[in-house]
Amino acid sequence: MKAPKDQHFLIDTDAVDFIADSVPIQGRTVLEVGPGGGVLTAALLERGANVRAVELDGTLLPNLELRFEEELSTGQLTITRGDASKVPLPAFDLVIANLPYSISSKITFRLLEIGFETAVLMYQWEFAKRMVSPPGDGEYGRLSVMVQTYADVDLILKLPPQAFNPPPEVDSAVVKIIPHEPPVKILNRDVHSVLVRELFSHQRKTIQNGLKGMKSIYGEEIMAKLISSLQKDLLGKRPEMLSIVDFIELANRLTDLL
Repeated sequence: MKAPKDQHFLIDTDAVDFIADSVPIQGRTVLEVGPGGGVLTAALLERGANVRAVELDGTLLPNLELRFEEELSTGQLTITRGDASKVPLPAFDLVIANLPYSISSKITFRLLEIGFETAVLMYQWEFAKRMVSPPGDGEYGRLSVMVQTYADVDLILKLPPQAFNPPPEVDSAVVKIIPHEPPVKILNRDVHSVLVRELFSHQRKTIQNGLKGMKSIYGEEIMAKLISSLQKDLLGKRPEMLSIVDFIELANRLTDLL
């Protein structure tokens, strides 16, 4: 079922408890994106979290303000109106949320850039699978590389459509994300991001042909130098065969030439 405004409210109480108990939150400041009807919000507050909620849909605010009048008055809960992928976010330690699926990628990358201790987030099942896929797997792609470069990612719960109201058309998954430093130092994160994006945008091409296609970005001379410095076995591979470290080292070689 297509939900209005991308809203699928979690109604499975066991799942709510599982998510709320997945990381210690008493006394911690937790960012919740898209509180909706407040079911998860209530579970977080009951466990002693200070919740900083961000909600785009203004029609949901009156119910949230009425339901959590006491917590709002004490400051245990604050609600920011706006799109969490764009608006300034309040300070937080942890992130626990049933994300609107349409902003899954945007908000995940934004959160990784801002920084946090741990995130427990709900995604569409297929999106979550791509996040955790290893090199050589059919699901391994740009999302896999960019997330795994900066975090450990674990799929901790799978949920059927019936766990939500209205039910989505696909299964969902809860993913735990713990940030870490990249396994190898990245000399220029922008170059790394562009390289990963461009190579996976031509996923059927070899690395050599993918790099040739980047001459419009970095110039033909630079890309020719990079290609000539690489081993033939690497140049003959396709992007899905490269490891997280392979992408970093390739980006660092390119950075050194710029």
